[in-house]
Amino acid sequence: MYKPNRNGVGPSGSRGRGLSYSSSNRGRSNSRGSRKQSIDPRRFIKAAQPITAVDYVADNMFNDFDIHELLKTNIAARGYKAPSHIQDKSIPVGLQGKDVIGIANTGTGKTAAFSIPLLNKMLSSPKSRALIIAPTRELAMQIESEIRLFAKGSGLMGALLIGGMPIQRQFRELREKPNIVIGTPGRIKDHVKRGELALHTFDIIVLDEVDRMVDMGFIDDIRYLLNELPKERQSLFFSATLDANLRSLIESFMRDPVMISVKTGDTSDNVEQNVVYFQGTGQKIDMLHDILIKPDVSKVLIFSETKRNVERLSTNLVERGFKADALHGDKSQSQRLRALKSFRDNNVNILVATDVAARGIDVADITHVINFDIPNTYDDYTHRVGRAGRGSNTGFALTFVEQSAASNYGRY
Repeated sequence: MYKPNRNGVGPSGSRGRGLSYSSSNRGRSNSRGSRKQSIDPRRFIKAAQPITAVDYVADNMFNDFDIHELLKTNIAARGYKAPSHIQDKSIPVGLQGKDVIGIANTGTGKTAAFSIPLLNKMLSSPKSRALIIAPTRELAMQIESEIRLFAKGSGLMGALLIGGMPIQRQFRELREKPNIVIGTPGRIKDHVKRGELALHTFDIIVLDEVDRMVDMGFIDDIRYLLNELPKERQSLFFSATLDANLRSLIESFMRDPVMISVKTGDTSDNVEQNVVYFQGTGQKIDMLHDILIKPDVSKVLIFSETKRNVERLSTNLVERGFKADALHGDKSQSQRLRALKSFRDNNVNILVATDVAARGIDVADITHVINFDIPNTYDDYTHRVGRAGRGSNTGFALTFVEQSAASNYGRY
């Protein structure tokens, strides 16, 4: 059996006390050097442009793929019959052992697109090993969970290398030579430097959400890890975007890659975007309160700039009677998991987070994204607001802008 190798809506009148939400650097979550841009607030105003969803008609069914019968059984047990667009196009190429660059929107099934080919190879070649790198702990854990289901009963072993987990336990897992290693760049590099992980023994490399890893400042770590891998390998790189710089990076480490792009517009196209102008901190929290009590605001992801501000804002909202929780880098892994589970299960309907902590979260039914603090870059903004409006649903994004800042851009 595959396993990791380890033995509110608040009442309208319940206003709490006002708190100070500083925009200083103290308590700033580490985004590895994302420099603050000056962004014209008018860029935060945009009408939703929903793309009419067209059901994709797959060329293949999962049962048609030339894969191990165990995989077919486990896929069928999950109720999967027809692959998504990225799966339909990527899996046959991956099964041929070719390098793949897959470009697709978030939430389109990229994990299965790379998991099925690599698991199939391992079932036929027991000495084969795969390294899967993801930008965040949360995404790494999601990938591990899905692979576990696909590999059920296979006898394959896995190790999860992420921060917030006991490193001694990870040492034990690695010494058992797992077939699949999943982790974040920094923690994987740490194990390599310690001599606990020999990358020359891996013949499959997967980079998931490559664009986000680069945005988060992991470019040097990625280059280091790729250089440690053997030249003869299969590389599967998946991303939601692919600019010229990223293309150059990827192609320098790949052999005649097959480009598969099934992206259908930006993730923010389905989002109605607007700004909330405020004057002073006291007014800001009260205006947020008034937004959150509206009946159509049912599941909300709120972004704030620093860990300290995230914690303060979450506490303030709870004091005001809202069902809220916080997600940031100073939380332990168990606290982060509990917060995410509560949000997914609707035990809380408001999650306050920093950019770094929220990356890799895939929650389908978020109705509103609120930027309580303006993001560092416009790319960060686009990634934030794309969390709402998944599928064919229209989402909503609101960005708080101080009146004085707006006047600097000639507010109309």
